[in-house]
Amino acid sequence: MSGRKTVHTNQAPEAIGPYSQGVHNDSLIFTAGQIPLDPQSNRLLDGPFEDQVRQVLRNLSGILAAAGCDLDHVLKFTVYLASMDDYAALNDVFSQYFPADPPARSVIEVAALPLGARVEIDAIAQLH
Repeated sequence: MSGRKTVHTNQAPEAIGPYSQGVHNDSLIFTAGQIPLDPQSNRLLDGPFEDQVRQVLRNLSGILAAAGCDLDHVLKFTVYLASMDDYAALNDVFSQYFPADPPARSVIEVAALPLGARVEIDAIAQLH
């Protein structure tokens, strides 16, 4: 595929399956779903849900940065929650990161996530 480039960075966890951390062309980057894994220890972050969301956003930031992008250029997030009971806490964190003109977002409750995570997020961003 012409113009297709994969993204690899140590600022996000290694893929835990046969997929790339991100893929982009000249205009868009698509990230793989990120769970709250610490990229240095490769262990799932334990603790408050809000901290887990922040870790996911740091992981996504690392992938976006490796492609020459950042969270400010995200067009859409897809969020997967193990429980909608965490929806309000998710909104609290997102309102801190995106106080004005937030990107589009879908939130889906799922039966389970990899490694027992409570949240997974992927992003589509505009390269600048």
